[in-house]
Amino acid sequence: MRTNRLTSTAVAVAAISVLATACTGQSEAGASDDPDAKTTINFWHGWSAPAEVKAVQDNIDRFEKAHPNITVKVSGNINDDKLNQALRAGGSDGPDVVSSFTTANVGKFCSSGAFTDLKPFIEKSKLDLEKTFPKVLLDYTQFEGKRCALPLLTDAYGLYYNKDAFKKAGITAPPKTMSELADVAKKLTVKKGDSYQQLGFMPNFHGYETVVSHYMPSWNHAYFDENGKSNVAKDPAFAKMFTYQKKLVDSLGGYTKLEKYRGTFGDEWGAKHPFHTGQVAMQLDGEWRLGMAEDAGADFEIGVAPMPVADDEADSYGKGYLSGTIVGIAPASKKQNAAWELVKFMTSDTEAVVNFSNGIRNVPSTLEALKSPDLKFDPRFKTFLDIAQHPESSTSDGAVNGATYQLTLQDFGYQYEKGAVKDLQAGLEKTARQIDTDIAKAK
Repeated sequence: MRTNRLTSTAVAVAAISVLATACTGQSEAGASDDPDAKTTINFWHGWSAPAEVKAVQDNIDRFEKAHPNITVKVSGNINDDKLNQALRAGGSDGPDVVSSFTTANVGKFCSSGAFTDLKPFIEKSKLDLEKTFPKVLLDYTQFEGKRCALPLLTDAYGLYYNKDAFKKAGITAPPKTMSELADVAKKLTVKKGDSYQQLGFMPNFHGYETVVSHYMPSWNHAYFDENGKSNVAKDPAFAKMFTYQKKLVDSLGGYTKLEKYRGTFGDEWGAKHPFHTGQVAMQLDGEWRLGMAEDAGADFEIGVAPMPVADDEADSYGKGYLSGTIVGIAPASKKQNAAWELVKFMTSDTEAVVNFSNGIRNVPSTLEALKSPDLKFDPRFKTFLDIAQHPESSTSDGAVNGATYQLTLQDFGYQYEKGAVKDLQAGLEKTARQIDTDIAKAK
């Protein structure tokens, strides 16, 4: 099951920093095996929910039917920490094909050699990447020209809303701009004593999925300048976002009151998620939330829309934040050609991608699969298909130290929203210096 990106990467960043010194990055090491010979390869992935594990195995079964000489041994529920340990150890029991939910760490995976350079395999297979995958997905699976991963399904983020609550409040359509989001959030908020009966929207950075990286695509922005230096203090989009978020926090009752209410929420991945229970009327979240809310038996009609955008960027409405699962080859694998056959099948075979998308309930990651008539989904899911194909949808930039810069920016957000930082510009300048220092140390 998915975990919050920034929560999971905190461990992954530390783990992979050790891995960076342990891998040789020899892209063609062990790639002399015969992919047509009878062999067994190991595939490690992070999914753990029963339905997801079944979808993975169904995909592997289809691969083995198409490649009867290759047997795939599958290991699930592998986080980046476990993956790091196995990649460092190597050996026949280690993974040949590896996957991760942490797109923010691709910069580290590629620059350190933690994942094998896929260029020789792609060229040999004559796989046309630009005709196969959307541009954003190609961007987040490479770093500084080195491609060490390919996309395996996509996550697209949008706005979920409680249609029953909207109707009761006399609201006829989901908000399209950030000003409208603030207005609607206030209208939907119902107080109960010194707390809430219903909160229109949870804006706090500790809220489920309401993190800096997921907010930022609503503003046209750039994390780094042309020289690779942090841009967070120079690009006005960041100050605008933090100013907006802090104002929304204050207008809905203030940081302390919201945090106290957040303490009553159920687990993000369980049936008692606050959107499922009606505790919040709008939720920034990924495409998987629709199925989870339906499975949880939410007793209201669920609406789905793109996340609102900055007021002066209204013509870009429909865009959103994208990330997803990535897949690559372990550098210590002695069966890299056979491993590539599995990677190529899972990521570029249209039927395989469509079937896997149907099973996992994530957005397909190829252009052909996005258009496939065989996709089976709730009509509301099309919102996420559209977000995934929007030309202005974006993801977080890669960095040599992975998600460290995002965590630094997120930590600043925690301080700013609760009022510990009074001077926004000075705080952003200090944050930018820290980001630059960390990146310099990692090179």
